[in-house]
Amino acid sequence: MSRVRLAPSLLACDLARVADEVAAAEAAGADLLHFDVMDGSFVPNLTFGPLLCDAVRRYSRLPLDVHLMVADAAPLIEPFACAGANRIAVHVEAAPHLHRLLADIRSRGMAAGVALNPLTPVDAIDEAWPFVDFVLVMTVNPGFGGQHLIPEAAQRLARLAGERERRGLATELAVDGGVDTSNASWLRSLGADILIAGTSFFGAADRCAAAAMLRGEDQ
Repeated sequence: MSRVRLAPSLLACDLARVADEVAAAEAAGADLLHFDVMDGSFVPNLTFGPLLCDAVRRYSRLPLDVHLMVADAAPLIEPFACAGANRIAVHVEAAPHLHRLLADIRSRGMAAGVALNPLTPVDAIDEAWPFVDFVLVMTVNPGFGGQHLIPEAAQRLARLAGERERRGLATELAVDGGVDTSNASWLRSLGADILIAGTSFFGAADRCAAAAMLRGEDQ
């Protein structure tokens, strides 16, 4: 099994000290930095946009992983590309022209991802597999940090891993929502390649230890 990658979610950091928080995440061994972009329409919260991505890009060489929880992702692809994003995930539930969006993301040199809400069936992306670099499995209803993981939503990871193997693809599987040290081992066993952790990472007294526990490196 390949080493799982860790993507701390900046939604849970102290945004007044974002440069310090990014440095702390890098020092703890983060592999990516995750941006939860919410529009107050597709989800009941409003967070940040390309300006924060651009600011973080100045402080970090880590890949910037952007999750667009928005009703209309198309106008945001170019601004985030210009801001230095490396990966963008769009929601299948909010993308009537999914192929066009994924092609636009890839054409700008970024990895293209599809996000699935907790009760969205995995076969919703049956036709999209050839155009997707990663699948983002939501294990909470998106909109707020600090929620508890929904086990039934996480179990879709195993089905996606099986479908990936059947198709002979290298598509990454990321999981986001309630990820912490109590469930990280289980999520890894289900096939997760990337763990997105907010509160359990930035809220930890020892972030290096938290990162190691999330990855299973303490075992």
